[in-house]
Amino acid sequence: MKRLSVKCILAMFCLGFAFPALAQFDIKKAVGGATKAVQAATVTDAQVEAYVKEYIEWMDANNPVCDDASPYAIRLKKLVEGLDDADGIPLNFKVYYVTDVNAFACADGSVRIFSSLMDIMSDEELLGVIGHEMGHVAHRDSKRAFRTALLASALKDGVASAGGKAAKLTDSQLGELGEALVNARYSQKQEKEADDFGYEFLQNAGKNPWAMALSFRKLKQMQEEAGVEKSSKLNQLFSTHPDLDTRIKRMEERATADGIAMPE
Repeated sequence: MKRLSVKCILAMFCLGFAFPALAQFDIKKAVGGATKAVQAATVTDAQVEAYVKEYIEWMDANNPVCDDASPYAIRLKKLVEGLDDADGIPLNFKVYYVTDVNAFACADGSVRIFSSLMDIMSDEELLGVIGHEMGHVAHRDSKRAFRTALLASALKDGVASAGGKAAKLTDSQLGELGEALVNARYSQKQEKEADDFGYEFLQNAGKNPWAMALSFRKLKQMQEEAGVEKSSKLNQLFSTHPDLDTRIKRMEERATADGIAMPE
């Protein structure tokens, strides 16, 4: 089972599973010069979509993907049955066989779950993670975050398109893009809207929307068990993350008001 950067994975997990992990390579080398001033650039929607496609292909090529016969892939396929699209964006799912705990969704509807996250989460908790991420995809938060990351990292050296066609990114630039995504943030309004969409998304697909509250409970448990000093990056990220207790309470109250029983 391949191992990714623990620091980056913890950071992305704390951000609500929103951003991709980096495949194993020399991060410091890849992001060298990342503090340079951002060069003004214009990226069209079509170009962003092309870069998203390139990025997810790079991620799939640089991480071990479970084949269809894997118990992880079989479990995920059964779990997401009926989850075909998010507001018209077709979804596709894969499992990365890695030791770190994470998941992410891209603006094109690509959802990647890490095997070690599946090891520690129940089906309902995993559905909550997926539901929340679908909110960011459906509301185009993921696409806007990706565009911002492009402008702040890979495109800062003027590798933007020529003749309307997106220029192919190097491995180093893709690494910088991943680092920029790690450092990105969603607003509390965006997080709240993603929670609400996730609840309705799961409910409309015949899943139990209690999954939303249960996934946040698990995240809170992981936060409490981390045992990291307040000065660490992990707790700094938690301090800026929308209040988990509030999010848990909102989702629990909504499910209770809808008369839906919590799964055992």
